Amino acid sequence: MKDRINKDRCVLVFSGGQDSTTLLFHAKKLYKEVIAVSFNYGQKHSLELECAKELCRKNQVEHHILDMGLLNQLAPNALTRSDLEVEKGEVAEDEVPNTFVDGRNMIFLTFAGIFAKQREINVIMTGVSQSDFSGYPDCRDVFIKSLNTTLNLAMDYTFVLETPLMWLDKAETWNMAYELGVLDIIKNETLTCYNGIVGNGCGDCPACTLRKNGYLEFKENFLKV
Repeated sequence: MKDRINKDRCVLVFSGGQDSTTLLFHAKKLYKEVIAVSFNYGQKHSLELECAKELCRKNQVEHHILDMGLLNQLAPNALTRSDLEVEKGEVAEDEVPNTFVDGRNMIFLTFAGIFAKQREINVIMTGVSQSDFSGYPDCRDVFIKSLNTTLNLAMDYTFVLETPLMWLDKAETWNMAYELGVLDIIKNETLTCYNGIVGNGCGDCPACTLRKNGYLEFKENFLKV
């Protein structure tokens, strides 16, 4: 297994949403080269891929979209099926929301790893967070650590899965964007909403509720005059 880690380059798993776009600017400060990888898995609101593409174009980041259409056939859910509505509001702690796609992060990070190895890149960055994981089991730190080991063994290559948002809540993520000087971009040009509305979104889906509550907490706790 290669032990030498190239610390100049990074592959970013990029959706065009609040978290991954904040990380786009974070990664640009850390690495000489950032390559963003997005995934087309049959999501109803393909506008998120257009947002991702446009954000990368504006900020001179190389961008690739990988076709993962089979995931929609294996694990249909409210993000891919027109006959399923996204649940509104916050999800109970002990429930998995109907927007969860079985195996999604595992598959995305595995393909990002294959992509990275072909380009001799060691570092893969992703915006998962255990603090605000919305009931998604594949956003937990223990999963990321486990997959990191598995990828290294599977490809006999040294991968480093970086998760800068792992222990940040949404208010702290908003503050990161503020400190990076990109708060307006995150507010106005990202797509987090499960109903496919850019910026502030629909205001009702779990993603919008989390985003809005985090922003209000950010304003109260980090922007005190």
